[in-house]
Amino acid sequence: MVNFIWLFFIAVSFVCAIVNGRMEALTEAAFEGAKSGVTVSFGLISVMVFWMGLMRIGEDAGLLRKIAVMLQPVVRFLFPDVPKGHPALGYIMSNMSANILGLGNAATPMGIKAMQELQKLNPDKETASAAMCTLLALNTSSITLVPTTLIAIRMTYSSVHPAEIVGTTLAATLIATAAAIFADRWYRTRDKRKPPKWTDHASKHHSDAMPQAPPGSAAAGQGKGEAIV
Repeated sequence: MVNFIWLFFIAVSFVCAIVNGRMEALTEAAFEGAKSGVTVSFGLISVMVFWMGLMRIGEDAGLLRKIAVMLQPVVRFLFPDVPKGHPALGYIMSNMSANILGLGNAATPMGIKAMQELQKLNPDKETASAAMCTLLALNTSSITLVPTTLIAIRMTYSSVHPAEIVGTTLAATLIATAAAIFADRWYRTRDKRKPPKWTDHASKHHSDAMPQAPPGSAAAGQGKGEAIV
């Protein structure tokens, strides 16, 4: 679907450039965008390598393990339907730890593994379970202490104070995470109040399966409120 969206934008750009006679400007913008993409990528690579190195040092020193232990009560509260000791919980805690440290690229593989493990617990393979929806919401709105990617982009474009967004980013992600948790709890509570989908169908099937009294019988008369002779 995303590929079709990008193809639509490209086609519209070419049509507009032809109609307005600005093909030259479109060509220049395309090459300038490609150049900027390469420049930003190199800037991201340098910062990501640095932070991934620190992440590895922290992992060897047991920092990630300590963060995971601190997150364990939170994870148990957010994922009550995942059995204790299940491998999905470990991947979820690793995903949340990486997101908190601003390592979104490192968090993605852990998130995928967590989704695969949660899918094994999912009784309906065609529909996302409540735990899978919770993980997606948290991964999208995770609290971020150090916005590594944004800092790298600001450094690439020669920002005077590339790290000054740390406080703002922390506040924004705190609000986003609180909103995601609130929405997740609300939807879980609402779904629990709903009767099972099979109830109405089972009742109808049960009524259809009940034997019907023949017309004129005593039982039929009673059903219509008629006197029994």
